[in-house]
Amino acid sequence: MDITEIQGYAYFFFTVFLVVGLYGYIYHLYKNKKDESGTDYEDYSNMALNDDIDDTPVKSVSDKKDK
Repeated sequence: MDITEIQGYAYFFFTVFLVVGLYGYIYHLYKNKKDESGTDYEDYSNMALNDDIDDTPVKSVSDKKDK
């Protein structure tokens, strides 16, 4: 077994590790859409597409301050 064969096996296992890690991360993101406060940040993902002045805001903000 020479160094090129070891590099080939290492490349293969590292690629499999990264693919499993990527799919695990994607599953984690879609499983936990809301954070601890209950905010669903997937609503904010459409802000880049709907950025005209006439578009409705993602979350309305009142001018009144809570005291």
